[in-house]
Amino acid sequence: MTKGEKRLSKMIEGRVAGKPESCITMVGSRSLTRINDTALVYKSGNTVWVNYTKTPDAIDNRDYLVIRKFSGSQLCRTDNITLRDRFSNMFSGIIFLDDFVPYRLPEGEG
Repeated sequence: MTKGEKRLSKMIEGRVAGKPESCITMVGSRSLTRINDTALVYKSGNTVWVNYTKTPDAIDNRDYLVIRKFSGSQLCRTDNITLRDRFSNMFSGIIFLDDFVPYRLPEGEG
């Protein structure tokens, strides 16, 4: 298990995966958590949404995300995420989203 997979495993420990969804609603200024070479994670209430992406190897904390959403407050698998280097501000890659998998605590444990 990679370092990123271990970190993600701790974040979703004790939770059960639900039906994947193509979009999630992003509230306020909460941001996506990047787990290098693994996934993007968004926490909303008791739900942890995980997008494993089609290009997990592109996820790296050395870059910042530029997200172009086409659906207002929602982030969808069709939205564009480009990466820019933190120091040079140069383009450094693209993240292709996949469906968002919700992880929730089992009934009665939330």
